[in-house]
Amino acid sequence: MTAVQSSAEDRGGDLARKPRRRAVSGRPSLLAVYVPAVALLHLILTLTGLARTPLRLNDLLTFAALLACGAVCIEASRRLGMPAGVARDLLSSWWLPVALLLPPVYALLIPIPLQILLQFRVRQTLLYRRILVTSALGLSGACASVVFHLAVPDPLGSPQWVIDSYPGIPVAIGCAALFTVVNTALVAIAAHAANPESRWRDVLWNRESLLLDVVELCVGILVTITSALSPALLLLALPPVVLLQRSLMHQQLQAAARTDAKTGLLNAAAWQREADTELARAQRSHDPLALLLIDIDYFKRVNDTHGHLVGDQVLIGVASTLCSQLRDYDVVGRFGGEEFVVLLPGADTVEACRVAERLRGRVRRLAVPADEGTVGVTISVGVSLFRMHGEDLIELLAAADLALYRAKESGRDRVCLPAIDGPKPTDN
Repeated sequence: MTAVQSSAEDRGGDLARKPRRRAVSGRPSLLAVYVPAVALLHLILTLTGLARTPLRLNDLLTFAALLACGAVCIEASRRLGMPAGVARDLLSSWWLPVALLLPPVYALLIPIPLQILLQFRVRQTLLYRRILVTSALGLSGACASVVFHLAVPDPLGSPQWVIDSYPGIPVAIGCAALFTVVNTALVAIAAHAANPESRWRDVLWNRESLLLDVVELCVGILVTITSALSPALLLLALPPVVLLQRSLMHQQLQAAARTDAKTGLLNAAAWQREADTELARAQRSHDPLALLLIDIDYFKRVNDTHGHLVGDQVLIGVASTLCSQLRDYDVVGRFGGEEFVVLLPGADTVEACRVAERLRGRVRRLAVPADEGTVGVTISVGVSLFRMHGEDLIELLAAADLALYRAKESGRDRVCLPAIDGPKPTDN
């Protein structure tokens, strides 16, 4: 869920208002239709639910208590800081109880104030992203609420389902899983539409995100049981949830320090540490190893012609394309600007050139939306081989840089190996 939501750099202020209005229309047509459709469905169901659901004081008080707890967690996030890429906030601990205990309309409503609070108090993001996330959470919560209320007609008014455990607790667990699956699917469709080159597994779950989802659901169910017994007990549940959230976000901040905020790849320092580890392993095992230095051709021209927002989307698209074509254990990072670097453990000359050519061909097919249509880019790739072109990382990078210079001097959009006595690289 949240890994999908944080795939691009967030912006705020007046500078971003105009691009935000174009954010959906400048995307592929599927996304331009999908996001408004999801938001419209959420709006229609919310208005219908408000018209048909009778207001009960107990429901309103419980809703207000859970909303207040969510607001406290958001304020805790604001004090910690939440840069791009840090998005697991345990807010499901508060809107999942709303979905299970209260009528479905409350599940449709609860994400709206909390997401508005996130937007203005923690981190501003593109408006269409925030709208999509809000609608996805509301719709998934409503689905879980409808199913749970079919099995337990009045879960807040008759908490006997908690005491008896069966079938109430198993049904609650199933509905919590349904909430996660529906929400993830709704957001993943948008993420894949925004970048059709990405693999579905990259926008759905990995082992870490699945584990975090399980933790969130367990906490949410415990808070649900607490709320069903007495909303006053939320005063006891809130401190440990806030503490768990702070611990989780601290771990994410540590991980974010290793990654490039714009592309999600390893930053230069983290990539060098990973590369040194792989190089030491190759020295011990005598396995081959290759290094690719990749540069986007005429990237400055893209920024000058289409603006830095489109340039950022080019960087994100190229990074995603590289990741989709590489193995899980290949080490890929961004060196800054428009330059990327890839370490290929176990790759000899033939394999390294084959991978480089595949990357080059895939990037050529990339089409980034812009005001005037789409922007296409190409890459030049320099290849160096461990032992053949260098015995340490510095020598490999220098050789790959020389090969990259040859590729650019030869006309760009090509893959080159370093010449034995080639010219020294100069600024391009």
